[in-house]
Amino acid sequence: MIAGGAGFVGINLATALLDRGDDVVIVDDLSRGTRAAMDRFQGNPKFSFIEVDCSDPDLLDGALDDRVIDQVWHMAANSDIPAGIADYRVDLRQTFMTTVALLELMKRRSIPAIHFASSSAIYGDFGAQLIHEDIGPLLPISNYGAMKLASEAQLRAAHESHVERVSVFRFPNVIGVPATHGVILDFVQKLKATPDCLVVLGNGSQQKGYLHVSDLVAAMLHIADRAEPFAVYNIGPADDGVTVRAIAEMGRDAFSATASIAYGEGNRGWVGDVPRFRYSIQRLTNTGWRPTLDSQTAVARAIAEIIDQERDR
Repeated sequence: MIAGGAGFVGINLATALLDRGDDVVIVDDLSRGTRAAMDRFQGNPKFSFIEVDCSDPDLLDGALDDRVIDQVWHMAANSDIPAGIADYRVDLRQTFMTTVALLELMKRRSIPAIHFASSSAIYGDFGAQLIHEDIGPLLPISNYGAMKLASEAQLRAAHESHVERVSVFRFPNVIGVPATHGVILDFVQKLKATPDCLVVLGNGSQQKGYLHVSDLVAAMLHIADRAEPFAVYNIGPADDGVTVRAIAEMGRDAFSATASIAYGEGNRGWVGDVPRFRYSIQRLTNTGWRPTLDSQTAVARAIAEIIDQERDR
């Protein structure tokens, strides 16, 4: 079962699981994803979709009927950091309460394993310091990061009581299609609306690692298949990332080469934005997995994919 499977990462994960022969049921309230996104799976007898509020364990339990679930993939969360800052209830319900509800469902149905999409946002702002899984203290600066961290704590508690296996994936910035949010989609949509000028939030100095969704899914499956009792891994590229300025220039060159770029002030694009982070993936590479794309190559690929996605919209 993929909770939040109609979203960007969930769709790519479902595709990979179905390709390897797994039975997949997606449960999603469609607050971020769309029913149309499920059309690609129609006709596959191993796939089913249920529209349901993933923060309500009673609704979830009833909607699943007599399906036997052996793994939960928890991708359900608010992905809009500014929206969560404007209204704390967004992250509380869509991120933390979905975690609580899924763990209650697992207890009722004796489901042994859960795999959770956490985030680099749980760490807070460590500046240029290399972030590894055991660094601390963890001081998130957004409601999004706070609810991801609270979810990790809830998963740890559940592991002590009734969940056999937990995988925690700490995502970087993930890019690709079908894109529903993120800096590249934002730039392409802005250029589509005003081809002569691209307005950038912040001064463009923000620098982060970017991972293509194909590498992310491969890493998640690699970790889940290791079947560790409680696994926590940073997932990301093996480099220090690229700047927002570089992404803006690459997007402008690919979509509207003559456009000017207007930068804002400061090194944060929005409240709760971590302007720079460096991710250690040593724990993950020690298991034998490595990304196939670096940040710059992943960004170039995602720009081309998102331009194609947006061309006919």
